[in-house]
Parts: sequence; structure tokens; C-alpha cells
Amino acid sequence: MESKQDTVSYKSFAQVYDLFMNDIPYREWSAYVLGLLREYGINDGLVLELGCGTGSMTELLAAGGYDMIGVDNSEDMLEIAMDKRVSSGHDILYLLQDMREFELYGTVRAVVSICDSMNYIRKERDLLEVFGLVNNYLDPKGYFIFDLNTIFKYEQIGDSTIAENRDEASFIWDNYYDKDSCVNEYDLALFIPEGDRGLYRKYEEVHIQKAYSLDTVKELILEAGMKFVTAYDAFTHDPVKADSERIYVIAQENGK
Repeated sequence: MESKQDTVSYKSFAQVYDLFMNDIPYREWSAYVLGLLREYGINDGLVLELGCGTGSMTELLAAGGYDMIGVDNSEDMLEIAMDKRVSSGHDILYLLQDMREFELYGTVRAVVSICDSMNYIRKERDLLEVFGLVNNYLDPKGYFIFDLNTIFKYEQIGDSTIAENRDEASFIWDNYYDKDSCVNEYDLALFIPEGDRGLYRKYEEVHIQKAYSLDTVKELILEAGMKFVTAYDAFTHDPVKADSERIYVIAQENGK
């Protein structure tokens, strides 16, 4: 069985994560998530974000009026998130925990997870653990909203290489996808400046994600005791399509 520490922790990448993720429209994404929360009657109260990373989405949800808790298994990412908390003044609780065994002090009105954090859970039994914990910590009839990269997206990316060269840092991202196991591997090489002598230090990391079919996700949601509500093609209210690259899934607490 895989260990509790083998999910990605973004050690070196944490230093430049926000730099290279600056093309993600967090404000648009947060507007979509806020809209879903309010659509289902979650207008305030405690909300948990699983896989919160550097806290970009957590901050935006806090600005939207929610009392936020963020869980991530990367100490480096959470240090950046806490720096943002100081700047914003938002009263956000950050917890250094693996989402497969997270613990809270009580229940929350909703749980959210974005940026394909659920794809980092590589075993169905572990995803079931996450869903079970979410169900346990949701208020009665509370909601779980999360996104997933689809099998279609990973197949489209396939074996490819992405590289960016910037003044602040550079990276090479080699991608490999195994259609039989539905496992996607990112081999990441980072070149981060060190000091003021024009020297760069190289860091290497491996990130592994798993693609799940919507049918499998539905089955695991039901097995965890939750109710499957719906799934959307990301950032719309349209049904999931064969060529959807990212989907949003909504589940509801259905009795402990």
C-alpha cells in the first residue's frame, strides 16, 4: 500500500508555484465556486479547502465571506499561504495534514477542492478514504464541491514537454501518460536563481496524478455515504461532455 507521504508535497516548486501558475484565473475560478456555494444555500459559515496550496483560492473564498480552513500536506506551500494571510488580514486556519487522514475540530458547511487536487489521490481506496472523511466532517446536508482533470485531458496531453524560461526562474516539465493504468507522471526540473551572481540551482521533482472516470467517482461517493448531486463541464452548468478536460463534481452529506 502506498504510504501516507507519497502524495505530492511541492517542496522546491513551492518557491515559484505562484510565478508559474499566474496564468490560472483564480478570480474567475473563485467566482464560479462562490456561485455554486450560494446556489446550494451555503452563503456563509465554515468552509474547508482540501489541497489549498499557497492559499490563492482560500484567500478569495475568505474575501467572499466564508470562514476558511485550508488543508495541505506541503509545509513549504503553507508557509507561503500564511504569509498571504498576514498581508490580507483574513482569519484563515491552515492545517498541515494529508487529506487522506485529515482531522478537524468540528463540522463545516462545505468542503471544496480545486486545481485537480483529487487527481493526486492515486488509489481508489484512498479516494474513498477522502470522501468518507469529507462526509464525516460535513454538516448535515452539507456540500462537497471539487474538480478533476479528465481521462480525455490526460490522453490529449499524452507524452509531451512544456518549458518556460523567465528571468525569475525556469522549468522543464516532461509529461508521460499510461492509458492502461490512467496514471499521469510529470517530471519537473526547476532552475531557481541563487544569490546575485547569475547562478541557478537545479531541483527535480516527480508529480503523479490519476485519472478517474465519472462513473467511478459516483460509485465512490455513494460508497462513502454521500449523495451524488451533479457534475458539470468546468465553469459552466452544462453536463459533462466526452471532450470535457476538467469537470466539477457536487456531492452532499447524506447521513453519517
